[in-house]
Amino acid sequence: MLFGDKIKELRNLAEMSQQELANKTGLSLRSIQNYESNQRYPKDVAILNKLCIALSTTIEELMKEEDNFIQEAATKYGTRGKKDAKILVEELGGLFAGGELNEADKDKVFRAITEMYWKAKDNNKKYTPKKYIEDTDK
Repeated sequence: MLFGDKIKELRNLAEMSQQELANKTGLSLRSIQNYESNQRYPKDVAILNKLCIALSTTIEELMKEEDNFIQEAATKYGTRGKKDAKILVEELGGLFAGGELNEADKDKVFRAITEMYWKAKDNNKKYTPKKYIEDTDK
Protein backbone atom coordinates (compact mmCIF):
# COMPACT_ATOMS: atom_id res chain seq x y z
CA MET A 1 0.00 0.00 0.00
CA LEU A 2 1.38 3.40 -0.94
CA PHE A 3 1.78 6.31 1.46
CA GLY A 4 -1.29 8.21 0.24
CA ASP A 5 -3.46 5.13 0.43
CA LYS A 6 -2.40 4.64 4.06
CA ILE A 7 -3.23 8.27 4.90
CA LYS A 8 -6.66 7.92 3.33
CA GLU A 9 -7.36 4.60 5.04
CA LEU A 10 -6.32 5.90 8.48
CA ARG A 11 -8.32 9.10 7.98
CA ASN A 12 -11.41 7.09 7.05
CA LEU A 13 -10.94 4.79 10.06
CA ALA A 14 -10.81 7.90 12.25
CA GLU A 15 -14.00 9.09 10.53
CA MET A 16 -12.40 12.38 9.50
CA SER A 17 -12.89 14.37 6.33
CA GLN A 18 -9.90 15.68 4.42
CA GLN A 19 -10.71 19.16 5.71
CA GLU A 20 -10.79 17.93 9.31
CA LEU A 21 -7.39 16.29 8.87
CA ALA A 22 -6.05 19.49 7.32
CA ASN A 23 -7.36 21.52 10.27
CA LYS A 24 -5.97 19.07 12.81
CA THR A 25 -2.50 19.10 11.24
CA GLY A 26 -2.31 22.73 10.19
CA LEU A 27 -1.77 21.67 6.58
CA SER A 28 -3.74 22.87 3.60
CA LEU A 29 -6.61 20.84 2.18
CA ARG A 30 -4.71 20.71 -1.11
CA SER A 31 -1.69 19.13 0.63
CA ILE A 32 -3.88 16.41 2.13
CA GLN A 33 -5.47 15.80 -1.29
CA ASN A 34 -2.04 15.57 -2.94
CA TYR A 35 -0.79 13.12 -0.30
CA GLU A 36 -3.86 10.91 -0.58
CA SER A 37 -3.66 10.80 -4.37
CA ASN A 38 0.04 9.85 -4.13
CA GLN A 39 1.00 12.94 -6.11
CA ARG A 40 3.17 14.35 -3.33
CA TYR A 41 4.96 13.21 -0.18
CA PRO A 42 5.72 15.30 2.90
CA LYS A 43 9.11 16.94 2.53
CA ASP A 44 10.10 16.83 6.18
CA VAL A 45 9.66 14.80 9.33
CA ALA A 46 7.71 17.55 11.11
CA ILE A 47 4.84 17.14 8.65
CA LEU A 48 4.96 13.37 9.06
CA ASN A 49 4.80 13.82 12.84
CA LYS A 50 1.72 16.03 12.52
CA LEU A 51 0.02 13.43 10.34
CA CYS A 52 0.95 10.61 12.71
CA ILE A 53 -0.41 12.45 15.74
CA ALA A 54 -3.65 13.33 13.96
CA LEU A 55 -4.08 9.76 12.69
CA SER A 56 -2.90 8.00 15.87
CA THR A 57 -0.10 6.07 14.18
CA THR A 58 3.70 5.98 14.00
CA ILE A 59 6.10 7.13 11.30
CA GLU A 60 7.33 3.54 10.96
CA GLU A 61 3.82 2.32 10.24
CA LEU A 62 3.12 5.18 7.86
CA MET A 63 6.38 4.98 5.93
CA LYS A 64 7.16 1.37 5.18
CA GLU A 65 10.40 0.48 3.43
CA GLU A 66 8.78 0.60 -0.02
CA ASP A 67 7.56 4.15 0.55
CA ASN A 68 10.97 5.25 1.78
CA PHE A 69 12.51 3.80 -1.39
CA ILE A 70 10.04 5.65 -3.62
CA GLN A 71 10.54 8.89 -1.70
CA GLU A 72 14.32 8.57 -1.91
CA ALA A 73 14.06 7.97 -5.67
CA ALA A 74 11.94 11.11 -6.03
CA THR A 75 14.41 13.14 -4.00
CA LYS A 76 17.48 11.88 -5.85
CA TYR A 77 16.14 11.56 -9.40
CA GLY A 78 12.96 13.58 -9.67
CA THR A 79 9.68 12.54 -11.20
CA ARG A 80 11.08 9.91 -13.54
CA GLY A 81 13.03 8.22 -10.75
CA LYS A 82 9.90 8.15 -8.61
CA LYS A 83 7.91 6.60 -11.46
CA ASP A 84 10.58 3.96 -12.08
CA ALA A 85 10.74 3.15 -8.36
CA LYS A 86 6.95 2.76 -8.14
CA ILE A 87 6.96 0.37 -11.10
CA LEU A 88 9.78 -1.63 -9.55
CA VAL A 89 7.97 -1.89 -6.20
CA GLU A 90 4.69 -2.92 -7.86
CA GLU A 91 6.38 -5.60 -9.97
CA LEU A 92 8.32 -6.95 -7.01
CA GLY A 93 5.12 -6.98 -4.98
CA GLY A 94 3.72 -9.46 -7.46
CA LEU A 95 6.87 -11.55 -7.21
CA PHE A 96 6.68 -11.71 -3.42
CA ALA A 97 2.92 -12.13 -3.10
CA GLY A 98 2.67 -15.79 -3.99
CA GLY A 99 6.24 -16.94 -3.46
CA GLU A 100 7.74 -19.31 -0.96
CA LEU A 101 10.23 -16.82 0.48
CA ASN A 102 10.12 -16.19 4.22
CA GLU A 103 10.08 -12.60 5.49
CA ALA A 104 13.84 -12.39 6.12
CA ASP A 105 14.63 -13.62 2.61
CA LYS A 106 12.09 -11.21 1.11
CA ASP A 107 13.83 -8.35 2.92
CA LYS A 108 17.23 -9.49 1.63
CA VAL A 109 15.97 -9.73 -1.95
CA PHE A 110 14.31 -6.32 -1.75
CA ARG A 111 17.47 -4.71 -0.32
CA ALA A 112 19.66 -6.33 -2.98
CA ILE A 113 17.37 -5.17 -5.79
CA THR A 114 17.18 -1.70 -4.25
CA GLU A 115 20.98 -1.51 -4.12
CA MET A 116 21.25 -2.63 -7.75
CA TYR A 117 18.64 -0.04 -8.73
CA TRP A 118 20.62 2.82 -7.14
CA LYS A 119 23.88 1.63 -8.73
CA ALA A 120 22.22 1.46 -12.15
CA LYS A 121 20.69 4.93 -11.70
CA ASP A 122 24.04 6.43 -10.69
CA ASN A 123 25.78 4.66 -13.56
CA ASN A 124 23.17 5.86 -16.07
CA LYS A 125 23.48 9.39 -14.73
CA LYS A 126 27.20 9.38 -15.61
CA TYR A 127 26.43 8.73 -19.27
CA THR A 128 23.30 10.83 -19.67
CA PRO A 129 23.79 14.21 -21.38
CA LYS A 130 23.25 17.06 -18.91
CA LYS A 131 20.36 18.50 -20.93
CA TYR A 132 18.32 15.34 -20.16
CA ILE A 133 18.98 15.30 -16.42
CA GLU A 134 16.21 16.88 -14.31
CA ASP A 135 17.30 19.50 -11.82
CA THR A 136 16.30 17.97 -8.46
CA ASP A 137 17.26 21.12 -6.53
CA LYS A 138 14.09 22.93 -7.63
